[in-house]
Amino acid sequence: MSARQRWFALVVLCGAQVMVILDGTIVTVALPAIQDGLRFSPTGLAWVLNAYLVGFGGLLPLAGRLGDLVGRRRVFTLGLLGFVATSLACGLATDAAVLVVARFAQGVAGAFASAVVLGMLTTTFTDPRERARAFGAFTFVGAGGASVGTLLGGVLTQGLGWHWIFLINVPIGLVAAALAMRALPAEPGLGVRSGADVPGALLVTAGLMLGVYTIVTVEQHGPLATAGTGAVAVALLVAFVLRQRAAASPLVPLRIFRSRPVSGAIAVLLTMVAGLYGFQFLTTLYLQQVRGYDAMRTGLAFLPVSLVIAATSLLLSARLIARYGPRRVLLAGLVSIAAGLALFATVPLAAGYPTRILPALVLVGLGFGIGMPALTGFAMSGAAPDDTGLVSGLFNTGQQVGGALGLAVLATVAATRTAALRADGVALVPARVAGHHLGYLVAAVLVAAGLALAFALLRTPGGADARREETVTAAASTR
Repeated sequence: MSARQRWFALVVLCGAQVMVILDGTIVTVALPAIQDGLRFSPTGLAWVLNAYLVGFGGLLPLAGRLGDLVGRRRVFTLGLLGFVATSLACGLATDAAVLVVARFAQGVAGAFASAVVLGMLTTTFTDPRERARAFGAFTFVGAGGASVGTLLGGVLTQGLGWHWIFLINVPIGLVAAALAMRALPAEPGLGVRSGADVPGALLVTAGLMLGVYTIVTVEQHGPLATAGTGAVAVALLVAFVLRQRAAASPLVPLRIFRSRPVSGAIAVLLTMVAGLYGFQFLTTLYLQQVRGYDAMRTGLAFLPVSLVIAATSLLLSARLIARYGPRRVLLAGLVSIAAGLALFATVPLAAGYPTRILPALVLVGLGFGIGMPALTGFAMSGAAPDDTGLVSGLFNTGQQVGGALGLAVLATVAATRTAALRADGVALVPARVAGHHLGYLVAAVLVAAGLALAFALLRTPGGADARREETVTAAASTR
């Protein structure tokens, strides 16, 4: 594949990824309009977000493995077409239950479209420098898409109505699917018989979906119900591990987790994303409930994060990784994120945006922009060519599960602190600020835990991990 074809493939993959990621955030600002239009109850409205997250997070490992077995381009294209169909169903929904079911199906389709992207990037870009640039672009569209989604959701909802936050995906998805058939190389895959572990697929999918369900509904159910569903989810995942040890053709070969880059990167990812997802949630509430921003202004307030991530992930991260190595760049990125979150925990009630809020946003964006490409490179460097789709799916699963966990924990911490202060007679706005401060502090601690894991688990390039990267690169280039 020529250099021009490789970069065209990157544009197609990142363009489709933006569409899928946007749908995870674009809906947020439209929730009040959706509630009014379809008569959602306050508790039922949360399932417009949760149904998508459960379907997306639960199916990622299965979708990634199917990409290895039947061909990654085939799974990616089918996922895009499914996303188009389910987006149309969401946009045309006239009933609350129909929208929730369509959102779940949309999450499933999104999982198939997203799970194999990192695998295709790894096999398409075999040169380490080109791969670092490709991962930088992937990081940018992920973080930038999430930030832009808030702004775009406000524009579409106010200008055209909430239906268009879903309907806009239809033409974009069709164009992306057509371009994918032209730009992406056809890969036959290993064949279904090489890993068609149906019982294992059912166990891991059910376990992950129930686990994500437990996390995203922790505030809606009592501790007994949460513990019960959580225990069942753990039991299903334990049964899956036992199945993989015994199966002749396992869905997820456990040898993958013996790779320090893979297991270490996923562990770091869980803690880092847990802090960042909660940060986005808390900051959105802070800007609207404390500072009085509307949806449009909130989206604009997040815009500097996207710009910083764009500059660092596209222009700086690959150069830093080439010069200092992925481990040092990752550690520096995590330090920057933790510092930004800690700074947010000290922002006073009457703080100005340019002097106190913007610097914290820049630190978070800078850290993510340089750290995420390095972390992605660590994860994919430990994947053999035939396992890249699976590792890509597992990495994406870590993002979804970590995000759901962080959101549940930080939202609960902030709300509990606010409620306690209100019970002591503190006014509403100062109580909310104090609750957000505690949430930001917990987020900083989560990212600091990721920093400790990265320091302990991810080795300095030049040792065994570097030799593994060279082996994988050489194998991929001859495939």
